[in-house]
Amino acid sequence: MRHFLRLLTVLVMLWGCSSSDNGTTMSDDVDPGPPSESFERRPMLVSWADNIIIPGYEAFTDELDKLQSAFDDFKQDSNEANLVAFRTAWLNAYLMWQRVDMFEIGPAENVGLRLNVNIYPVDFEKVEQHVASGEYDLTLPSNRDTKGFPALDYLINGLGDSDADIVSKYNELASKDNYIAYVEAVLADMQQLSNTVLSDWKEGYRDTFVNNDGSSSTASVDRFVNDYIFYYEKFLRAGKMGIPLGVFSGTPIPENVEAYHKGDVSKQLFLEGLDAVQDFFNGRHFTSSTTGEGLASYLDALNALKGGEDLNRIINDQFDTARESVNGLGAFRTEIEDNTPPTTMLQAYDEVQRAVPLLKVDMVSAMSISIDFVDADGD
Repeated sequence: MRHFLRLLTVLVMLWGCSSSDNGTTMSDDVDPGPPSESFERRPMLVSWADNIIIPGYEAFTDELDKLQSAFDDFKQDSNEANLVAFRTAWLNAYLMWQRVDMFEIGPAENVGLRLNVNIYPVDFEKVEQHVASGEYDLTLPSNRDTKGFPALDYLINGLGDSDADIVSKYNELASKDNYIAYVEAVLADMQQLSNTVLSDWKEGYRDTFVNNDGSSSTASVDRFVNDYIFYYEKFLRAGKMGIPLGVFSGTPIPENVEAYHKGDVSKQLFLEGLDAVQDFFNGRHFTSSTTGEGLASYLDALNALKGGEDLNRIINDQFDTARESVNGLGAFRTEIEDNTPPTTMLQAYDEVQRAVPLLKVDMVSAMSISIDFVDADGD
């Protein structure tokens, strides 16, 4: 009986210590702190790697193979029909490049894929020097503006005023072999770099990328979000529109449009890049209507947890508005060369620009991600 009374006394004391005067438990009176983030980053990284990035690089290398095949036909018989087919394959590969250009992390960063594949404007005078001498090393950083898609643009679109003029360059005894050899070197360089990137993703980096699923500045999500925003701001917004428009220099520079020598495709390349950016934001699987975990679903999860603005909708709406504005333009080169100032294109640029603070301020703030690059544009 004494043991029972002692046990009862202990239980009563414990109950008294764990309850407040109003009958609530002690844990109810303790501030639990801010709610933890409920969004799991790893599934998003898996979807990025397996459903978007690796399939994108596979498609890009396939297009480069088709480009090589079209060139082989042109090399064997340099006529106008084969030139047109070669040009079509070049544009298809260039459009596919817009789908993977933003993935400058890991293997692509290691080989400097963007710097070696799409630095424009091309230095066509240096290209001609290389062709004439037959002596060049395309692996040198000093030759980045003499190769890749911009060099091919010059070599299949800029050697003459007509297809007949261009074909004649490849049939003149004094220049044919040198031009053919240079195109071969450019294509080999592009294929070697892209194959290395794809191989590295498949043979180890994919797992490294997915497993680095933390929330530090060196984690995959934080690094990739920075690269994604950097691409949108510096290469899509500024490179394809702002710089040729003269937004930063004060004077339009039409020769700085992408694919200058094929002057009617710069808008098409831009829109493909914008589509790629929005599809990635929404977690859309490559060449599919299926969507997985992505930045949009991440924002939705945070919004459900913490409340606030519907950033998913706001950002998508701005992408749509920007696309509508750019769709209303003519070819970028024509817009800039034929209008002083190019007011309509500048207005479209403003709509593209409006997405920058949404991504660079609002989105990263919601995700607690710090921007790791310096903005030198003053915007």
